[in-house]
Amino acid sequence: MRDPTESLKDEPVPDIAQPEDRVGIEDFERDARERLPQMVFDYYEGGAGDEWTLAENRRAFDRWVLRPRFLVGVEKVDLSTTLLGRPIPFPIGVAPTAFHRLAHPDGELATARGALSLGAVMVVSTISTVPLEEVAATGVDRWFQLYVMRDHSLAEDLIRRAHAAGYRALVLTVDTPQLGPRLRDVRNRFTLPPGIGLANLPRLPMPDGRLPGGRAAGSELSDLFAAEHDASLSWDDVAWLRSVSPMPLVLKGILTAEDARLAAEAGVDGIMVSNHGGRQLDGAPAALDALPEVAEAVDEHVEVMMDGGVRRGIDVLKALALGARAVFVGRPILWGLACGGEEGVRRILEMLRDDLTLAMRLTGRRTIAEVDRSLVARAQGSWGGP
Repeated sequence: MRDPTESLKDEPVPDIAQPEDRVGIEDFERDARERLPQMVFDYYEGGAGDEWTLAENRRAFDRWVLRPRFLVGVEKVDLSTTLLGRPIPFPIGVAPTAFHRLAHPDGELATARGALSLGAVMVVSTISTVPLEEVAATGVDRWFQLYVMRDHSLAEDLIRRAHAAGYRALVLTVDTPQLGPRLRDVRNRFTLPPGIGLANLPRLPMPDGRLPGGRAAGSELSDLFAAEHDASLSWDDVAWLRSVSPMPLVLKGILTAEDARLAAEAGVDGIMVSNHGGRQLDGAPAALDALPEVAEAVDEHVEVMMDGGVRRGIDVLKALALGARAVFVGRPILWGLACGGEEGVRRILEMLRDDLTLAMRLTGRRTIAEVDRSLVARAQGSWGGP
């Protein structure tokens, strides 16, 4: 593994692995671990606290089994559906993640091109390392993820820019009044290398993360959120965002029926069930475990999506059966980006799409509309829950 203090180079590390060597997403993760500086890999891979919730995101899929049906004629499988009223070719999108240029020199541009090649939705982060307008210029089907800083004029400016650049939804992340305790980042003294910064917020420089005498204090990102992010956000601010944004509004980070109902009452268009990839509250439920409760609470009045722990087509299928209209993936996209730029991102999405097609054939579902709760059952010995 490369030294955690080693500076990032302008050129990517040569990709010595052959495409046929990577037959699963875990192979991309393995190779990304070797290619990236430890500080960067840990930033992408790590979770909050003891990383219990991070692990639960994966374990939750083991709590459900599939109930296949046969002799229904599955020669043709159609993955197409709609999301926020717009057709999409398959129900898998790119979740918002930060700082893509830490993984590849082209950063979010390469991610966007990989998603565009398959028609996948990409949610672009506020803390992208490429300006949102440049990502939009690729032509990718795009949503914009919003962090609201103390200076609300910054959010209003980002919303205006995103709308002008053709973003078709606004995704407000609600679970970050303060960043969770990401101990890997603190240990590694997470910092951005020269030339990489907050491309969408050039007036908001990253803190220098230094203590008197020049010693590194901890994670620059945590310092930034502590200094600039608005921890006072409330349901009143959802009404404010709806008033200033002409785009459909999705709330990302909802985990309970109570908040789901409040979101529906606030008139939001979508909910993304998420625990921030296990990076915020350690001890929060796995996203898949929270999904049925949220979906039942809004009863199709609000479109429900999820992210967290998806690594296989059967994971996607289980999430759809439990009430998600689509799933979004984060870390696997970053592994693909680190290993092969645009082509690596494309390959990750192809793997998930093709694996979902296979899973639908093997369970006797020909269309997304045929995927319902009857497809899944609790695994023997798993805990109850919704």
